[in-house]
Amino acid sequence: MTESETSVSANYDESWKVAIEKYFEAFVAFFFPEAHSCIAWERGYDFLDKEFQQIVQDADIGTRFVDKLLKVWLIDGQEAWLLLHIELQSQVDSGFAKRIFTYHYRIYDRYGREVVSLAVLGDEQPNWRPQEYGYGRWGCEMRLRFPIIKLLDYTWETLESSDSPFAVMVMAHRKTQATTQDARERLQWKLRLIKGLYRRGYSRQDIIEIFGVLDRMMRLPEPLELTFRDEIREFEEENNMSYISSIERIGRQEGLQEGIQQGQHEKAKNLIQSLLKSRFGVLDEQLSSIIEPLTQMPDDEVASLLLTSSREDLVRRFGQSTMH
Repeated sequence: MTESETSVSANYDESWKVAIEKYFEAFVAFFFPEAHSCIAWERGYDFLDKEFQQIVQDADIGTRFVDKLLKVWLIDGQEAWLLLHIELQSQVDSGFAKRIFTYHYRIYDRYGREVVSLAVLGDEQPNWRPQEYGYGRWGCEMRLRFPIIKLLDYTWETLESSDSPFAVMVMAHRKTQATTQDARERLQWKLRLIKGLYRRGYSRQDIIEIFGVLDRMMRLPEPLELTFRDEIREFEEENNMSYISSIERIGRQEGLQEGIQQGQHEKAKNLIQSLLKSRFGVLDEQLSSIIEPLTQMPDDEVASLLLTSSREDLVRRFGQSTMH
């Protein structure tokens, strides 16, 4: 067994970021059910990326993690801002509670909004559970307490019996951590979790979306990635599935990149059209409007975007440029 097959990296941060953006309501329902019951989901929610970027720049406290700021509406009609902190490091971070405190008070100070900080800890240290930050002297005290969720606390039975996409995320996260030094074992777990998506009763679109997140997180060395593609292709053929398997994903990505790199504009457009049809069924006017802008993007980003972004995200990001 080669070194590349024993030690392998992972992509936790980007995987969780994509999953939260795609399935935010499911995220809150799975990890913070009390909060979920108080939010008027029919009114929607907004990711406040611009506002949060300004806060991060002003705070100047170092490395960013998977932190998201959102605006939601409560069932009593009030507006609230949720500050989500997803700590995915494998080691204890002594500055974590202070970071939450800093973000929290800066948001309140700048925007005057009620802020609710929620934290998910994905590390491997069972006893590390930071839940507050504060200081005080001579009777003056400042303190912030916040709820945390520890991924290690979920039993495997609970995760396997749940139909939430975040139950799969937690399993993938923990098995990715456990197989840092054993890529072959990671391959087996990746196959098991991906195949399990088909058995959980998810829609075709959900399987594709969750597959993209897990595939991004549970990275494999190239030789084992080829094995993984073959296994998934065979599994889909045996079960008469019409979903995009990883072997098709790689093939389309390579074809798309070749078309763009060689300046074959029409070929690139045709490949983008084909991939959009596979993802969303019908190529309507909105989806057609994003094809040309996508052909202008760097080739190493296009295929990944088309396979991991929702229809709404693609139209919002690229469709507007065709309306001016």
